[in-house]
Amino acid sequence: MTRQLSLFEGDARANAARGAVAVAAAPVPQEVRDLARQLPPGVRLGTSSWHFPGWRGIVWADAVAPGDLSRYGLAAYAQHPLLGAVGVDRSFYAPLTARQYASYARQVPDSFRFVVKAPSLLTSPWLHGDNGGRGSANERFLDAGYAIEHFVEPVCEGLGATAGALLFQFPPLGRMLTRSPERFIAQLHEFLERLPQGPRYAIEMRDDRIINRRFFASLKDAGARYCVSVHPRMPPVAAQAAAMSGFGPGPLFVRWNLQATYSYEEAKARFTPFDQLVDEDSATRESIARLCMATVAAGQECTIIANNKAEGSAPLTLIKLAQAIIASARQRQHAGET
Repeated sequence: MTRQLSLFEGDARANAARGAVAVAAAPVPQEVRDLARQLPPGVRLGTSSWHFPGWRGIVWADAVAPGDLSRYGLAAYAQHPLLGAVGVDRSFYAPLTARQYASYARQVPDSFRFVVKAPSLLTSPWLHGDNGGRGSANERFLDAGYAIEHFVEPVCEGLGATAGALLFQFPPLGRMLTRSPERFIAQLHEFLERLPQGPRYAIEMRDDRIINRRFFASLKDAGARYCVSVHPRMPPVAAQAAAMSGFGPGPLFVRWNLQATYSYEEAKARFTPFDQLVDEDSATRESIARLCMATVAAGQECTIIANNKAEGSAPLTLIKLAQAIIASARQRQHAGET
């Protein structure tokens, strides 16, 4: 009998034929495998991108250059039992093609999910100026036609069933929009209404003034979800959860981006090479775990994406988070039995 190749073996041989670098997955400790088995159904954990050499011994077995990890590391990443999702950040800087997305989908199992960031050209009201500051008004801001052609359709065609949330991350919008949130909320609602039905759209903000009752009512009406963002510009997770209280049931998306005490560059400098937890944020971890379990208890799925700049190493952050989610699940079970 001829033995059929597995997904990863087939990709490995195809990559070898193209002269690609073989990326081996690191051995996973038994206690981490046990955590993956104990996670409640419907919980997916993942990192924000996957091209970090510092994850050697955690995700990768050997030292591999960032470029090679970016091109060939996803299949090894997807073999980690806790990593059932990943954020695609590259698409934020320039649109990707359906062919590029398809190359990602071929490297992962059908149960895997991608959280894909929309190009910033769709979410920034302003273009960047020559000196890095604000330039002219951006004509593509909330342009539904551009979004469909250059984001929604390529993602859906290329990723197929592995497409998770199509994420629109908005930068700080500036006083012109935030002093009258209703204007932005109306623009966003019109934009979402023009997008094709079927994909799951998620909205991430950097202005807490926007996330009011009308904002959530508008998202609900358009069939979109809010993405809880752990970021210095946003309220704590518990406060965002309270603001969402009237939003209604649905899948939960969380992106654990950055600690409140750091800027992006400060966190990068302090945490590189992202091979250990440097500054743990237990309060945020517990808040995310409770929110996740409340979502799962309501029969909904939960996807959490962690960044290296959250605590120092995204995969290690997710191991700790898995422990917290399992503990929260046991507490809820015990409370129900008493």
